[in-house]
Amino acid sequence: MLTSICGINWGDEGKGRMVDLLSADYDIVCRYQGGNNAGHTVINERGKFVLNLLPSGILRENVVNVLGLGMVIDIRHLHEEIGRLRAQGIKISPENLKISDRAVITMPYHVLMDCLEEDRLAGKKFGSTRRGIAPAYADRYMKKTFRMGELLHPELLAEKIQDIAEWKNLTVAGGYRHAPVTAEEIADYFRTYGEPIRDYICDTGLYLNEAHAAGKKILFEAQLGALRDIDYGIIPFTSSSSTIAAYAPIGAGVPNLKLDRSIGIMKAYSTCVGEGPFTAEYFGKAAEELRAAGGEYGAATGRPRRVGPFDVVASRYGIRCQGADEIALTKLDVLSGYEQIEICTAYELDGRILHEFPYPDVLGRCRPVFETVPGWHCDISHCRKPSDLPQAALDYIRLIESKCGCNITYVSVGAERDEYVRMK
Repeated sequence: MLTSICGINWGDEGKGRMVDLLSADYDIVCRYQGGNNAGHTVINERGKFVLNLLPSGILRENVVNVLGLGMVIDIRHLHEEIGRLRAQGIKISPENLKISDRAVITMPYHVLMDCLEEDRLAGKKFGSTRRGIAPAYADRYMKKTFRMGELLHPELLAEKIQDIAEWKNLTVAGGYRHAPVTAEEIADYFRTYGEPIRDYICDTGLYLNEAHAAGKKILFEAQLGALRDIDYGIIPFTSSSSTIAAYAPIGAGVPNLKLDRSIGIMKAYSTCVGEGPFTAEYFGKAAEELRAAGGEYGAATGRPRRVGPFDVVASRYGIRCQGADEIALTKLDVLSGYEQIEICTAYELDGRILHEFPYPDVLGRCRPVFETVPGWHCDISHCRKPSDLPQAALDYIRLIESKCGCNITYVSVGAERDEYVRMK
């Protein structure tokens, strides 16, 4: 069984929470793209955990976790994240964490270049998390980067370090007029943060293929959502990797395998971290109230998330991009304080009503078309089956299900692991 957990919207939908829940039924959890530019917050009986690079399955002792070749890995951040989790009582070893030898290493100069470019763009910035993701992926496609497997062969690194430092300084020093990168700094970075994780590095593609052949169940965990995909998202306000489910086997290192199931995650309302068009966005008091109710602050950056009502247009597009077979709807409980709830059911563009997601460049001119439905105005965190939910909450779920054209299987009614309703 190969299953993907993927974001339907702008990211921050609650994928980590669902991976933590569903990983009980899987042997392996694999991250297949992105880096430490986003995070998953998981709350369970062992405490609260913020994960940036490690899959959410790391919180289950019997699950093997894989960082796939499609990722860009900041080894300093990984070293620190492992240390934080160990301090919280999580066991991490080469037996339950495996890192692809083909994954790209995010270097300090990538972070530097990310910051320098955002500063140069000023008012036209892309909203980067300033963690070096775009420069790392750019170097990957330029074929001028370091991969995790090279840490296993330090005798081959010396000449490459010198060559890349010289090439990188054409931009860092020559373009941005910043102090140059030195080969000594790069070598020291590998010694300090590379050597402690060498035992985790292996051919994860071979491992996953053998596990699949042995009948193991594999869960693929995405970062961000469909609208942040490098090809299908709101370009240029996207990530630099492919966030869609179809990329999961490729980014994991098993392009010969095919998904059996795609579970899309979306919130009961809309959130967005960073820059770019967000048609259904709330402002002022409405935004402040929803943000406070949902605790909407980025897990990786701490930035206040932009918020708004559920967006049918964007969600239907995201479901199509992700090939979602079913949906997990998160944070329904956040809406419990509302007497009336708005839903964005269409966009208006230059006097025309749009029901399909348009070309990204025109999104800035789109205006939301809202419908209002009754709220339930009561606590639902105790609900564990559909019949426990108030009728207005059930009606809200069914309305979203109908308008988006995809079955909702799970509904979370709280942050704890067991606070959810299985709808079918």
